Amino acid sequence: MAEILLNLDGIGISLAGKQIFSDLSWELQHKQRVGLVGPNGAGKSTLMKIMAKELTIDSGNIFRNSGLTWSRLEQEPALPPDRTVIQEAMTAVPQVAEIERQLESLEQKMGQSEIYSDPSALEKVMQKHEKLLSSYEQWDGARYASNVRETLTALGLDARQWATLTDHLSGGQKKLIMLAKLLVQEPNLLLLDEPDNHLDLPAKRNLEKIIRGYGGCVVIISHDRYLLDGFATHIAELENGRLTIYQGNYSAYASEREIRRLRQQQLYAAQQKEIAQIEAAIKRFEMWASMVVNERHIKQARSRRKMLEKMDKVERVSETKRMKLNLAGWRGSKKVIEMVDVTKQFENGRTLLQDLNLTLWHGERVGLVGPNGAGKSVMLKQLLDPDSVTSGEIKIGPSIKIGYYSQEQETLDNSRDLISEIRQTAPVSRETAVAYLLRFLFTYDQMQQPIGKLSGGERSRLQLAKLVLQKPNMLLLDEPTNNLDIPAIEVLEQTLDEFVGTVLVISHDRYFLDKVVDKIVELQDGQLTEFLGGYTDYLGAAHSMVPSVN
Repeated sequence: MAEILLNLDGIGISLAGKQIFSDLSWELQHKQRVGLVGPNGAGKSTLMKIMAKELTIDSGNIFRNSGLTWSRLEQEPALPPDRTVIQEAMTAVPQVAEIERQLESLEQKMGQSEIYSDPSALEKVMQKHEKLLSSYEQWDGARYASNVRETLTALGLDARQWATLTDHLSGGQKKLIMLAKLLVQEPNLLLLDEPDNHLDLPAKRNLEKIIRGYGGCVVIISHDRYLLDGFATHIAELENGRLTIYQGNYSAYASEREIRRLRQQQLYAAQQKEIAQIEAAIKRFEMWASMVVNERHIKQARSRRKMLEKMDKVERVSETKRMKLNLAGWRGSKKVIEMVDVTKQFENGRTLLQDLNLTLWHGERVGLVGPNGAGKSVMLKQLLDPDSVTSGEIKIGPSIKIGYYSQEQETLDNSRDLISEIRQTAPVSRETAVAYLLRFLFTYDQMQQPIGKLSGGERSRLQLAKLVLQKPNMLLLDEPTNNLDIPAIEVLEQTLDEFVGTVLVISHDRYFLDKVVDKIVELQDGQLTEFLGGYTDYLGAAHSMVPSVN
């Protein structure tokens, strides 16, 4: 039987007067790799903080195995400034540095004449030194520095980046440093809150490989279904305050969940039919008893009513609320966009894009991929402003209307409320704007607040709402799945499949790329390379192009 690391027994918690969940139970075992999924706002991060002893529960009990160690990666980790990558990574286990400092101090003492000439004093110093060496060995201090460097390299942060200050790092790179520190600590229980956010495709592959080989128990909150398919032994679904455990990876969970829901709906329908028949019988017996005073009819009615009361009720299948997205599109020019020898050079002399050539045709679904910093977002912005290229030409079809989704969400005015933002996008009444925003799962209170107070996922839904009103037939989408939960991503996938127009999308969501695109364009070292098919086809083709080393 597998070792139990953590047991949550009937726990409950409320935050700001709102019940997040109650009577929730969960058992985590050694070497499980669990994907924690559920809609935004379900309480996944709250549950993870409870497991990490960062929040106190209102009810229930928590059992932690004796000697259990754990570490939690936050969604948006903050790093201290003025440190290099390697300096920050070396702080993973501060005890090692402290032991090394004390060892050095004791070794200096041993060299002092007043110590080495006094056998008693020397013996005391040597005993302290021996005790510290034992602790140093327990922390694997001799290999500590090399372990840190190997972990950074395995995550894709090689020696060329180690001297970079943390202030100059991207959000994804900061996450990798924090993750490296946690991996070096080697806790029994590793809690990762969206570790894949902002990571490029190579970094995601590295992350997946490391998690799959981790020796302890891992719990990950992620909306990356490809990642969950690649490592998970279990999926834990948190929805409507309830936790349901499924064996297997994400695909197995999605299939089993649908089967369970269909079975539950069938049982519910059958039971409702039985209940209706019993209630009809009760009414008949009560009617007969009122017409002819008959104790037998009264007893029969009472017996049927007790039967109803004792019946274990099957709950109706609850439907996850999904936004209603309709990007209808329309047919425009056959040749949508043509890039001819496009070069982009910045004022500092740096050339990011060099002689790019690309043609997009009506109806194509194209995924733009490449490492972070390759210039993918810059390329999309060039398509929005063709005259800003340094050299070359960008031709936009005469009947093409572009809709743009920004990764940084700069298409939104954070000082405006949601209703004003919608009315600024399209000439509609306030009542129409309110009804429209309800389709995107916003409450009336949220609609009256400044956009700057929204969460990342809420701002993403608002950007999509604005895109619908703009009625484009060419979509330029920069990381549209970032911050969206899986139900919202599935709505977007279906919408893009039905869209009458052309799509060029930057995404690090591999599952999304496989579902949506029919061509991959890779931007690397300032050059474009085209691959037919989705992400899986691209990965196979790209690997076959890498020359083998004999």
